[in-house]
Amino acid sequence: MVLSPAFWSGRRVLLTGHTGFKGGWLALWLRDLGADVLGYALPASSEPSLWEEARLHEVVTGELADMRDARRLATVLQGFSPEIVLHLAAQPLVRESYRTPADTYATNVMGTVNLLEAIRRCDSVRAVLVVTSDKCYENREWVWPYREQDALGGHDPYSSSKACVELVCASWRDSFLREAGVALATARAGNVVGGGDWSMDRLLPDVLRAWQAGETLILRYPHAVRPWQHVLEPLHGYLHLAQALLEQGDALASAWNFGPDAKSVASVAQIVERLARLWPGEARWQLESDAQPHEAGLLTLDSSKARQHLGWRPYWSLEETLERTFAWHHAWCAGENMQAFSRAQIAAYQGDTP
Repeated sequence: MVLSPAFWSGRRVLLTGHTGFKGGWLALWLRDLGADVLGYALPASSEPSLWEEARLHEVVTGELADMRDARRLATVLQGFSPEIVLHLAAQPLVRESYRTPADTYATNVMGTVNLLEAIRRCDSVRAVLVVTSDKCYENREWVWPYREQDALGGHDPYSSSKACVELVCASWRDSFLREAGVALATARAGNVVGGGDWSMDRLLPDVLRAWQAGETLILRYPHAVRPWQHVLEPLHGYLHLAQALLEQGDALASAWNFGPDAKSVASVAQIVERLARLWPGEARWQLESDAQPHEAGLLTLDSSKARQHLGWRPYWSLEETLERTFAWHHAWCAGENMQAFSRAQIAAYQGDTP
């Protein structure tokens, strides 16, 4: 499904989390579609960052503020009067949630509450998409992909906080927003990878940091199986869903999975082996010897609902996903214009979506 510039041109969109990895790519894509975007987020949390390296401040107006600041958030929303709200701002890391559980809940859960309360009082908003996580499901370590109606849960604070966000959204939708004519949906994606991610404790950024420095990669969960996908895949789904929410309203106001196909489900060790074949230099890794906090061992998503009702499906194979990610990194190392390179990857992706 090709995205419609005619729909997005001039459309007022509030995007939270615009300085993050997924948010930065989405901000650039929205601007290329002609949308009028205002970002709301904390400063980029990594150094370097996609926000800085692709000079996204040149094309996206942003408010550097905290989701926990309810008054400022409400003031920004009222002042901008968006028609669509895309909520990506979050504490996004499992291991960080073990270190800072209270802050994780405060940002992810109460930050979302603050946003939904502000939306209740902003007459311009008609469609809201809240991005949660594939980790919001009660993980039973079974081989079947999780569907939207499966039970929510979460062992670690991050996963639990995202399940809480799903419940918050369902409550606000049923209690307040449906009656006000606001269509609210949630979206759950797989493990996203792509150029411009320097987050700590994520596999591909850890790989690139180690091998670029000529060091040995330390693997923490080699047998963990995840649904890997390029960042543009779920973003494509989010944009289609946001448009459908505005055009069709409450009929689509529910939870949605945007995961890769079965061929892109692989263990951490399998991903590292594939990456080693693509890396131009020496690629070494070894297992972490110390005990690690719990993470789910097996997790996949069933995206049949998005395929059937939105016509969405993943387009890039796992091999192309990894190749595109490495290409971005090598271009950055070579000092290329990363805003232009990122735009070229978005254009290439759109060219592959009939």
